[in-house]
Amino acid sequence: MAKPVLPVTGDPDADRLLVEDPLALLLGMLLDQQVPMEWAFMGPSTLKTRLGHLDADAIASMDREEFVALCREKPAIHRFPKSMGERVHAVCQHVVEHYDGQADKIWKGTRDAQTVYDRLREIPGYGEEKTKIFMAILAKRFDKKPKGWEDLAAPFSDDVKRSVADISSEEALHEVRKWKKAQKAKGKSKQE
Repeated sequence: MAKPVLPVTGDPDADRLLVEDPLALLLGMLLDQQVPMEWAFMGPSTLKTRLGHLDADAIASMDREEFVALCREKPAIHRFPKSMGERVHAVCQHVVEHYDGQADKIWKGTRDAQTVYDRLREIPGYGEEKTKIFMAILAKRFDKKPKGWEDLAAPFSDDVKRSVADISSEEALHEVRKWKKAQKAKGKSKQE
């Protein structure tokens, strides 16, 4: 497989961080709600610039209010910087407590899609849809395809350009945007 790409932010360095740092990818997906994808997936890069690192252990050990204040600095990491900053902090604590601070341990070391799905669902802020999309990202962008992933990630496992998992180029980003806009106009969700 070719080197993974996820050109979603419009910033090559931020996009590279998403494919090179599993925690960045996990946090980008966490932030992907109620804001444009570009803003959400830029969040990990913004945090890394402000902190000088993107280290789950270091973030988890920070005072939560101090970390949230950092998330609120302009430009804020999210439209709701307090609640999402608290969530990012909680995710880092979860990664430290359950995966030795290494986010990729959530999906590495198992070939069972249900195990990956269950591990993702345990992450603070990861509901069913976010988990399905993340599984599709792992499969479509990183070629991590544990047996049965298609069923657990459905409908995001199909060929419709409907989510960040389908973004392999600027053109694909535009196709996803166009599809989402059309769904919204019809009063439908990403899963329909």
